[in-house]
Amino acid sequence: MLQPKKTKFRKQQKGRMKGNTKRGAELAFGSFGIKSIETCWITGRQLEAARQAITRHMKREGQLWIRIFPDKPITKKPAEVRMGKGKGAPELFVARVCPGRILFEADGVSNEVAKEAMRLGAQKLPIATKFVVRRDYVEE
Repeated sequence: MLQPKKTKFRKQQKGRMKGNTKRGAELAFGSFGIKSIETCWITGRQLEAARQAITRHMKREGQLWIRIFPDKPITKKPAEVRMGKGKGAPELFVARVCPGRILFEADGVSNEVAKEAMRLGAQKLPIATKFVVRRDYVEE
């Protein structure tokens, strides 16, 4: 499961996510990718499930890049605990995703294989995504 080795602070405030992404909106490594259309927190488990689905369909051919990393700690209080008495303990880590952010990139496979693999991976994610192809991509 993806999470940081070390963080400067154990707990963070929730914050707000508004507007479109400012960076990571273009394909940088591969020829194919999936781009988010909505705003969401994606957990490390969801990312790992999507990665497994994509690599399984690509039959470990080509290459896959994960363009987001869960570095925001989310805290939860235990079940049936009264209000107050401070903030809960860190439970999991999430990645903040705004519209336009590239989540996964792939290369070294055909367009059809990449499209189906990304579709299967996108099913594991809690947001709507779209399949994108590099502008200068040509099928061999």
